[in-house]
Amino acid sequence: MEKRFKSLSLFEFHERFPDEESCVKYLASLKWQDGYQCKKCGHGHYCQGIEKYDRQCTKCRRLESPKSGTLFHRCKFPLLKAFYIVYYVSTSKSGISSPELSRKLELRQKTCWLFKQKVMRAMSSSGNHPMDGKVDVDETYVGGQDEKAVGRNEGKKQIMVVAVERKGKGVSRIYGRVVDTAARKHLKRFMMDHIAPGAAVRTDRWSGYRGLESEFPKLIREKSEKKGKNFPQLHRTVMLFKAWLRGIHHSVIHLQPYIDEYTYRFNRHKMKEGIFENLMKRMVEKPPYPYKEFYLSYA
Repeated sequence: MEKRFKSLSLFEFHERFPDEESCVKYLASLKWQDGYQCKKCGHGHYCQGIEKYDRQCTKCRRLESPKSGTLFHRCKFPLLKAFYIVYYVSTSKSGISSPELSRKLELRQKTCWLFKQKVMRAMSSSGNHPMDGKVDVDETYVGGQDEKAVGRNEGKKQIMVVAVERKGKGVSRIYGRVVDTAARKHLKRFMMDHIAPGAAVRTDRWSGYRGLESEFPKLIREKSEKKGKNFPQLHRTVMLFKAWLRGIHHSVIHLQPYIDEYTYRFNRHKMKEGIFENLMKRMVEKPPYPYKEFYLSYA
């Protein structure tokens, strides 16, 4: 495995990845850092394939490239520019929009937008690190509440449930998910996916949280004060997310990938070194996300 960056400067990045070959070499080292094993027969020995960094199984002759089986699979534009998209998305403090990527990289805006969807797919939570300690949970409408909305279950606006892990007067981690309704089954699923059973959870008195004490024994349901004064960290987090969404992306139709992007970056705000490598590793570990599957999931 290649050595990690000492900094996140653009100059260092350009020096490390000056051309296509350097990108393919890095991808190969990342993909096979634990050794080669044929995905067809399980054999552990290989020879060089047609291209320099391809690997061919010496038993079944299956050929595999560094990009195959990853989110870089069948990338139609230069791999170097794909690396730059991952770099800008992971290291930009407030993220970066597809029009800005298009301007910087001289690619079509739609090309940048589509590949960025793959990057954001890699940023989705693994669910392996549930919140513990003090956790606040609430739901919110993104974009403002519909005039015709009834309660919390109707209208065109998207409902997002948010959880924050409090640490002192601040927030150490956040998670969010778009839900169809604020019904108990959706809230329960989200909480069980992202919150440890022993956490001290606070919610408001919305009926969707009723009965969840069986899964979270320390759950407390408090009456929400005016402007959420008793949930200040959570409401501040929601306001910052909405401000980010309006400021960088203006408006979005499919909200969940942008929640994943924001929470990924927020939860790693102290990762001064290695955030690019972390995201690249996720890009390699995630299976291909063909555009056909992408459009079907968004339909």
